[in-house]
Amino acid sequence: NDNSKIRIRMMTRKKDQIIDDEFIRMRVKNAWEYRKSVLLEKDLNCCRVIFGEADFLPGLVIDKYADVLVVESLALGIDRFKEKIVSMLKEIMAEDGFTIKGVYERSDAPVRKKEGMFPHKGFIGEEFDTNVEIIENGVHYMVDVVNGQKTGFFLDQKYNRLSIQRLCKGKRVLDLFTHMGTFALNAGIGGAAEVTGLDISAFAVAQATENAKLNGLSETVKFKEANVLDELPKLAAAGEQYDVVILDPPAFTKSREATKNAMKGYREINIKGLKLVKDGGYLATCSCSHFMTQDLFVKIIGQAATAAHKRLRQVEFRTQAPDHPILWAADESYYLKFLVFQVVDEK
Repeated sequence: NDNSKIRIRMMTRKKDQIIDDEFIRMRVKNAWEYRKSVLLEKDLNCCRVIFGEADFLPGLVIDKYADVLVVESLALGIDRFKEKIVSMLKEIMAEDGFTIKGVYERSDAPVRKKEGMFPHKGFIGEEFDTNVEIIENGVHYMVDVVNGQKTGFFLDQKYNRLSIQRLCKGKRVLDLFTHMGTFALNAGIGGAAEVTGLDISAFAVAQATENAKLNGLSETVKFKEANVLDELPKLAAAGEQYDVVILDPPAFTKSREATKNAMKGYREINIKGLKLVKDGGYLATCSCSHFMTQDLFVKIIGQAATAAHKRLRQVEFRTQAPDHPILWAADESYYLKFLVFQVVDEK
């Protein structure tokens, strides 16, 4: 593809390999068998089934939401195979008793233009209700596969969300950049006394509020439309303190050139977040940019702690869920860093 900035996307290293239906089916089946082996059966309700280069199908993402598949095609080469791959995947999943009622394409990311391809959204096959209910970690969500971000939901934080449940029992929790309320609702399910979720998107806040109702958590978990960067100084000035603060910002950098400015953004947001954590409370913080390396992110958090006059005791370090496998030598497949700390005031 002469229009692409990526000249070569490798589907195999075997120079004599024929890229035919048998080869494609093998790749698709291997991807599904991998999910079956690394996820509990209940977690197959919603998962990433194909993750591009990490599943040796470069440029292709397929997410499963209950009985719906959502496809994102980001490269011209794989775009030619997408409908065939979907058909194969449905057959393979049916062999294990998973029936797919519909498929929707969300190939509307701006990066397609860099491939010389137009953004595209629409049904592959018959139309269906595109508001889909999923269950993750015991939490119910309504996913809008047409209008939601990316393919409709962020599946990569599945087990990171689960990990904060035990920290939140009886606690006061602040979830920043809450999006659909995923961390906030996991805190609520975990028995939090009070949870506040903030997000700048009115659409996201409306979705999160409906998800709280769906789980019977409307009295405990509440959401507010707000610019997080503007709201944090107001909370600090009001003397607000929380037992648990969760920071899940969007990627501050999508290019290597913008990393320096992103460092400032991550540092600032973590300083402000740390100042709202009670002595002995917890901070969960993440970065979802592969340009923000693990070493660099850890360094920034350390700088933020020093500036906020806090000491950090690491509880755990996590990455993306295993249905988003990290392929060594494919740096872009390792992007999510998730850290939980106990926060102690300097004394």
